[in-house]
Formats: sequence, C-alpha cells, structure tokens
Amino acid sequence: MRISVSSDMDEPVARSLLAQLTERGHEVVTHGALSPGDDPQWAACSEAAARDVASGASDQAVVCCWTGTGASIAANKVPGVRAALCTDAYTADGARRWNDANVLALSLRLTSEPLLKEILDAWFAGEASADAEDRQNVERVERLDGDRATP
Repeated sequence: MRISVSSDMDEPVARSLLAQLTERGHEVVTHGALSPGDDPQWAACSEAAARDVASGASDQAVVCCWTGTGASIAANKVPGVRAALCTDAYTADGARRWNDANVLALSLRLTSEPLLKEILDAWFAGEASADAEDRQNVERVERLDGDRATP
C-alpha cells in the first residue's frame, strides 16, 4: 500500500512511524518536516498528504502534529478525506470500521512507540463495516464534501 506521511516536526515518533510503515511493507511518501524543502507547517503538510489520498496518488495517509488536532482538521478540509485523530487502538479500529477513515491523525506528544505499534496494528487490521447504517453514515459524510462547493 502507498501511504503519505506528514509531520510538522522531525520527532522520534515520526521517524518511528516511517520505520514501522516500511517494515510492514508499505511504500511511504513524506511531506513536511520529514521531506527536506517541504513546507513544515501542519496545515500545509497535512493538506499535501490528504490531497495524495483524495487524488488516488496514495491509498491512505498518516498526518502528525504536536496534538494531532490541527493535522486532522487540515486533512478533513480536503474533499474525499475522512481523517480520524486516534490516541489508542480501540479508536483506530472504530475509525476504520464505522467511519471508513482513510487518514490517520496522530499526536507527536502523546504517542509512544509501543502505542504507535498498537494503533497501526488496529488501523491496518480494520476494515470498513458493510452494515447498512454504517454505510449510510459514511455516505452522508461524503455528501457534505459537495456542500463545501456551495456558499
């Protein structure tokens, strides 16, 4: 799988994220502080990773900033992106299952290496629910993307 990764800071957890994704056999595309010459601001690099997903250039993305909140907000502004800020494995599993999330947002401050592994295990093991109600909710969120074009 091709995964875009952005971070506004070159922190140990961001480096560990890159290593773990590579070890899992994913092709990684970097943005922000992880890619020399890129704009490292959280809004810019999170947008870049999210646009990779929206355009189909990447299958998924992981966006990081100090709390993860700004990265998730920026990513969610890109139509077609459903970013979820996950601070534990249960939330990551639910984001994939019930929300069909395609972008994982992480906090550089709160995510330890063992927790990162648990979150990634849950994220990649999770699949979108086929339940009709869950699909209807995801479809409703997708329709909100169209509302952005209307003032």
